Amino acid sequence: MYFKEEDVIKSTILLSPDSIDSELPSFNIAYGIDKNFLFGCAISITSILTNNSDKKFTFHVFTDVFEKDDELKFLELAQQYNTKIVIYIIDCEKLKSLPSTKNWTYATYFRFIIADYFNGRADIVLYLDADIMCKGDLREIINLQLGDNIAGVVPERGREWWEKRAESLGVPSLVDGYFNAGFLLINIKKWAEFDISSQAMEMLTDKELMKRISFLDQDVLNIILTKKVLYLSVKYNTQFSINYELKKDCSNPITAETILVHYIGPTKPWHEWAQYPSATYFSTAKKLSPWDTVPLIKPKSTNQLRYCAKHKFNQHRLIEGIYCYFKYFSKKMF
Repeated sequence: MYFKEEDVIKSTILLSPDSIDSELPSFNIAYGIDKNFLFGCAISITSILTNNSDKKFTFHVFTDVFEKDDELKFLELAQQYNTKIVIYIIDCEKLKSLPSTKNWTYATYFRFIIADYFNGRADIVLYLDADIMCKGDLREIINLQLGDNIAGVVPERGREWWEKRAESLGVPSLVDGYFNAGFLLINIKKWAEFDISSQAMEMLTDKELMKRISFLDQDVLNIILTKKVLYLSVKYNTQFSINYELKKDCSNPITAETILVHYIGPTKPWHEWAQYPSATYFSTAKKLSPWDTVPLIKPKSTNQLRYCAKHKFNQHRLIEGIYCYFKYFSKKMF
């Protein structure tokens, strides 16, 4: 076990109504996020609760920043849906030496802390990225038996992509499947038995290997877990980028069978410029949460301003689009 609780978890905050019976069994769902994804995480939790009202969950949120206002809002959510939410404040110093990019911060490694933390505490934990929204019943996932597989995963794209990743990473067996790490149904005992976190951290500090890595811990997990995972239906991790809306021939893979919608890409459904029917699964859950009146997030960075302008024009909101482009060029110049 690479991450020890005393080294990485500074404190925990239990949020639940007084009436809840903590002795009753519940299904564990965990998120690993930085402050930029707290909003999304809250609505992701809401979407699960509203689509699975007959089930008992415990939500575990591992984060580096959690203000008093956040605590009050998440407590209100726990009380509204009679559920249990546990917040874990992470000491990130041990992670800052690991590779990161503009799109992947050190928070991407929280999933390893999560898997190690639950060793001896739970048999199965569902890890979800905070940009995943639920629109259906999780019964099959809750009752799924993983056997000797280390995780239940969902394949990303198709065989052509798997072949490319197999060649890039030098792992021939990946031609039979490459998964997206935003959804991980983790067999905690098997994860610990194979010491997956230690293997991953060793790989992530291997300079030669990192020359072949494109997707950080996702690539590493695919290397380590090849032939040791159970592939599940794409309905549990249907990926869609809201930036696809900018294409003339935008194809939406979300169907009636989809259970979990994964909003990949830089534009998230909580962004003010993401106002499309494809973001309905976020907006519907938001209305049923304590964040109902909280405004969507406005663009701040140059990258966000650029996308905001493009989407405003695409939505025929020309004046707002021009304003965003003006702010984008001003920010870029100064």
